[in-house]
Amino acid sequence: MRHPTRWIALGVAVVVVVVGVVLATQVGDDPRAETQRSQLVGHAAPSFSVKPLEGGTLTRADLAGRTVIVNFWNTWCAPCRAELPDLKRFWARHRDDPSVAFVGIVRDDGESAVREYVAAEAIDWTIARDPAARAALDFGTRGQPETFAISPEGVIAGAQIGPSSVRDLEVMLDAARGEPR
Repeated sequence: MRHPTRWIALGVAVVVVVVGVVLATQVGDDPRAETQRSQLVGHAAPSFSVKPLEGGTLTRADLAGRTVIVNFWNTWCAPCRAELPDLKRFWARHRDDPSVAFVGIVRDDGESAVREYVAAEAIDWTIARDPAARAALDFGTRGQPETFAISPEGVIAGAQIGPSSVRDLEVMLDAARGEPR
């Protein structure tokens, strides 16, 4: 046995490669991935009761039978402001469809700030306040923006953590309608 250190080095290398392969095949998804998707997808949407700026109360039951896009946001949230043009383009495509509802739910924001922002940005979908953060907690939001698509049967068919693009919104809407792309 000439060059025993080469054989030892080769043996160690083989063991390292085998351990690497075993770990690579046995380890699950990226642990950060769990923080990037909602556990509610595929489950019944939580009941909620929020206060639209127009007055009154809006509940999940009021929207039954419609495909609903729910967007949690705040006026001071930079990513929320960044996604606003896409939300506007999406809503322009669907505002005349009575089977679709779009609800923006605001928490952690003053009513006057919300009213001023909605007027300045000409937001024309339903905007509601969640002063006790009950809806945000029930949906398991981790921040803003977060968007959920609810089927007419009341099941969450899609969720987007972070800013949504028009494409993201269309994909979630199609999934909620049972028309996956």
